[in-house]
Amino acid sequence: MKLKIAIVGCGKIADGHVGEIQKMDDAEIVAVCDLELLMAEQLARRFGIAAHYDDLAVMLETHSPDVVHITTPPQVHLSLAKQAMDAGAHVYVEKPLTMNLQESEALLAHAVQTGRKVTVGHSFFFDPPALALRKLVSAGVVGDPVHVESWFGYNLSGPFGAAMLADASHWVHALPGRLFHNNIDHMLNKVLEFIPDEEPDVLARAFTRRPERFGDVRDQLQDELRVDISGATTTGIGTFSSHTQPVAHFMRLYGTENIVHVDFNIRTVTVEKGVTLPSAIGRLLPSFGRGWAWHREGWKNVFSFAGSRFQFFAGMNYLIDAFYTSIRNDTDPPIPYWEMRRMSAVLDDVFEQIRAEGEGTS
Repeated sequence: MKLKIAIVGCGKIADGHVGEIQKMDDAEIVAVCDLELLMAEQLARRFGIAAHYDDLAVMLETHSPDVVHITTPPQVHLSLAKQAMDAGAHVYVEKPLTMNLQESEALLAHAVQTGRKVTVGHSFFFDPPALALRKLVSAGVVGDPVHVESWFGYNLSGPFGAAMLADASHWVHALPGRLFHNNIDHMLNKVLEFIPDEEPDVLARAFTRRPERFGDVRDQLQDELRVDISGATTTGIGTFSSHTQPVAHFMRLYGTENIVHVDFNIRTVTVEKGVTLPSAIGRLLPSFGRGWAWHREGWKNVFSFAGSRFQFFAGMNYLIDAFYTSIRNDTDPPIPYWEMRRMSAVLDDVFEQIRAEGEGTS
C-alpha cells in the first residue's frame, strides 16, 4: 500500500520531512499546506510536489491523505492534529507534542477515539547511536542502568537562534518553556528511557547567561537549564547549554557492568570497561583500548558514508518508516502513548519550576 502523505507547516524542518519521505518507495507526498501560501508554494516547487494550499480543510477534502505531518509551531499542534484525524488521517507531530500535558492527553484520547495513530518527532531517539546503545543494553554489556547523563547544546548564533533573537514576536517567546520548550524533548527522552517510574521526581533550575540588551521579552529568555530526575533505582541529569563550546550532544549511561558514551554529533558509541589487570598495567593499557574503540567507530562511519548510509536525518527516516509500518500492519506506533504522556508531564513540571523560580527572584 502506497501511503498518501501531506505536510502542514512549510518552515525549515519541513524540508527534512519531505526529503526523508521522498526516499521511500511506498509513500508519496500529495500536497503541502501553510497559512502563508508563498511558503507552501516554495516548498512544493523545490521538491516537485504537485499541490500546495493555505487551507488545511480544503487540502484534506481534496486529497484524503493517509498521513499528515504537522511541522508547525506547537501552539496549533492539538487543533491541527484533531482536524487531520477527523478527516481520517494518521498524524506525525513534530516535537513538542503539544503545549502541555492537558493538550497531550486530549490529542492522544482523540487518536484512540478516532482509531487513528499518532507519533511525535523524537528523531534522535532513533538515530544510529541510540539504536546501537539499545543493542548493548539488551546484550547485557551495561548491566543494570544506575545513572544517565544527557547533554544537549544549542547555538544561539545559528539560523534558528538568530531569527528568534531578532524578533520579539517570534512564536518561541510565547511558549510556556520558551527556548527549552522547543528543544529539551531531545535531552530528556534519553534520560527517561532508563528511568521506568511513571512519576519520577524532577528538580529543575534555569537561568539566563546572556547580558540584557533588548529591553523586551527577549531578555527574559533563559538559555541554560539543568534537570535532575530520580526514580526508585535509577537517576539522571539533563543539561541544556547555549554557551558551552563546542556545541555538544551526547549521553553517558552508567551501569553495574560498564559505562557507555554516546556522541550524537559524531555518531560514536564507546564502552568504558572496568580495570581487570594489576594496578600499574591496569592504568596504562585502558587508554589504548579506548583509543582503539574511537578508531573503530571512526572507520565504521567512513564505511557508512561510502555506502550512503551516513545521513543527517537518519533517526527521522527510521521513525517515519516505523510509523508508516505500524499504519500498514495496524500495530502499535513506535513511541508508546504512555511515553508521550510522561514526557509532557515532565515538561510541565520543569516549566512550572523554572517559572516559579523566576517569579521568586524577580
